[in-house]
Amino acid sequence: MQPITYDTASAEVRAVFDDIKATRKVADVNNFWKHLAHDPRMLRHVWESLKEMMGPGALDPLTKELIYVAVSVTNGCEYCMASHTAGARQKGASEEMIREVYAVTGLANMTNRLANAYKVPVDEAFK
Repeated sequence: MQPITYDTASAEVRAVFDDIKATRKVADVNNFWKHLAHDPRMLRHVWESLKEMMGPGALDPLTKELIYVAVSVTNGCEYCMASHTAGARQKGASEEMIREVYAVTGLANMTNRLANAYKVPVDEAFK
């Protein structure tokens, strides 16, 4: 499937692309958005959700990007790992921080699977 470019996009898709470019202060949208543009409803939904969740909140922007990296590692999404690692770097993450996120993510996945495999009951103190 070929990506939808701005020149070939519908007015509905162009409106979302324009919002992405203005919000992110970029000249063009990245490939993720160009491929989602095949379904304008999903494009709009994902963009609005991302703006809402990744915007101001209780967590700082760097923490949100690092969480996104960890989930992307867990899900094996090469594209998301690359884009959110770049986003984390732009927000101040060092290479040491990124490597530590990888290590903690790997450890958490291992211990989660072990707890599930052994059917470990939750301690009363954790409830």
